[in-house]
Amino acid sequence: MINASFRFYAELNDLLPHERRATSFDLKFPVGQTVKHMIESCGVPHTEIDMILVNGSSVGFSYQLQQGDRVSVYPVFETLDIASIGKLHSDPLRVCAFVLDCHLGRLAAYLRLLGLDVLYRNDYSDDELTMISEREKRICVTRDRGLLKRKQISHGCLIYSLAPREQALEVVRRFQLEAQLKPFTRCVNCNGLLHAVDKKVIAEQLLPGTRSHYYDFVQCICCGKIYWKGSHYQRLVEFIESITNN
Repeated sequence: MINASFRFYAELNDLLPHERRATSFDLKFPVGQTVKHMIESCGVPHTEIDMILVNGSSVGFSYQLQQGDRVSVYPVFETLDIASIGKLHSDPLRVCAFVLDCHLGRLAAYLRLLGLDVLYRNDYSDDELTMISEREKRICVTRDRGLLKRKQISHGCLIYSLAPREQALEVVRRFQLEAQLKPFTRCVNCNGLLHAVDKKVIAEQLLPGTRSHYYDFVQCICCGKIYWKGSHYQRLVEFIESITNN
């Protein structure tokens, strides 16, 4: 058995027991353990980590810990580019395509409203989420720490809040998406892109009141759902402004 000391920084501490937060602590383990295995044994998924320093030097997840190592673990940096020194991610982390687990349906709708590419079904299994994330290089968004510990998932986002609007803000801040948002360009129902449609083409699909009082419409190219600036529109605009101006 050997020993190493660990210290987690910033929001990673929220994933630790209280006695291990914001302090260094020692762990004893068999020879041959990787730094990834030991970090995840503490409850922190690898997808939440942007840099690991061992004795002051950046290492990858496969690094095998040695007796007396000092391990510092850092979360995803929002404003600092560490690509030149970090050794964890061979591909860019901030890819604006997501797959959400079955408990995040409201969040999926909000992110689609903001114009983000989001796959969601209320019956995705963990295996399906893993396969989609790996195959399509989508960021797996979940509240399940165990799911993000799967080695096949290289890019993930652990959601902390229980409130869907706050969850949307978490995602936008985490990946610095403010400049990439394109509200009202995706279908909240199926994720398809929206395009302007002539009222005459869809008139028979509209209720009489809608047909009489509204003139501008867009339609999903995938599922055919029709949208217009109804009574709910201003509330949606206020939500979007709360995200982009926060």
